[in-house]
Amino acid sequence: MSKKIFSGVQPTGNLHLGNYLGAIKNFVDLNNDNQNECIFCVVDLHAITVKQDKDQLTNNIRETAATFIASGIDPSKSIIFNQSKVHAHAEGSWILSCMAPMGWLNRMTQFKEKAGKDKEKASVGLYIYPILMASDILLYDATHVPVGEDQKQHLELTRDIAQKFNKDFDCEDFLRVPEPLIKKNFSRIMSLKDGLKKMSKSDPSDLSRINLTDTKDEIINKIKKAKTDSLPIPNEYQKLKDRLEAKNLLGIYSSISDQTLDKTIDEFEGKNFSDLKSQLAEVLLSKISPISDEIKKLVNDQNYLDKVLVEGANKAEEIAGKKIKEMKKIIGF
Repeated sequence: MSKKIFSGVQPTGNLHLGNYLGAIKNFVDLNNDNQNECIFCVVDLHAITVKQDKDQLTNNIRETAATFIASGIDPSKSIIFNQSKVHAHAEGSWILSCMAPMGWLNRMTQFKEKAGKDKEKASVGLYIYPILMASDILLYDATHVPVGEDQKQHLELTRDIAQKFNKDFDCEDFLRVPEPLIKKNFSRIMSLKDGLKKMSKSDPSDLSRINLTDTKDEIINKIKKAKTDSLPIPNEYQKLKDRLEAKNLLGIYSSISDQTLDKTIDEFEGKNFSDLKSQLAEVLLSKISPISDEIKKLVNDQNYLDKVLVEGANKAEEIAGKKIKEMKKIIGF
């Protein structure tokens, strides 16, 4: 059965292994399935919910597009564009924000986590971010949206908003209610230095993550220095419950190798972590180094990247522009 896929990645720079395994690798698989119609967005409007450096943001937009392409997404098969080039996203967000009750937004846990104790100082954009995400998805009649654990709640909100709009304006099925696309056999990628923290570009230690632009030597060194424990690898998944760093490395190996965690445990049962680290470094080099080399090559060809983004935005505008016109007519504009 064919699927219409929409997903996006923020252009925050320093995309890392967690971004690749959690999202981009899945995008490539979806792109390669000829039955799917895929739209991949560099969500630059989402990025400015926190302060950005102007020149760095421009570079990050291009680098994110380069990462999509270097990872294997074919711009001739899938639409790749940056969100700010398609006006319908912001316009749709305003319309939908007038439909969504405050109570729904107040339940969003990600805002509470990101704003922390200083929520009064957080931008309004950070608060209404999930409505812009809903606009992104609903403008393209997406049937499926790849989501991780941290975005499940936002997709539920998108579904609620679509259903409310359709009911309020008596236009059944006008806004397509999307289904989540949850990746199987995927472990959430945590910091190489702390199994309690998600791998993040904001971590002050560069040793905590594998950046997609890291050199071969950097990848080997980071895996060698990754935190583990002194016990051998167990024979059952349940025995990893309190061994978070061990669980993380086994999860990374499973995800990058496209196999279940149980199979990985069978492979390394009773061995020391030096064996796992050695093989993990090897498989990372074979998968990540070619992507890293291609990203560096593409970011030096700004004209090509800008051409891909402009062509993608034109295609996206045709779809989203038509939907927003229909939406405005339904409302009475």
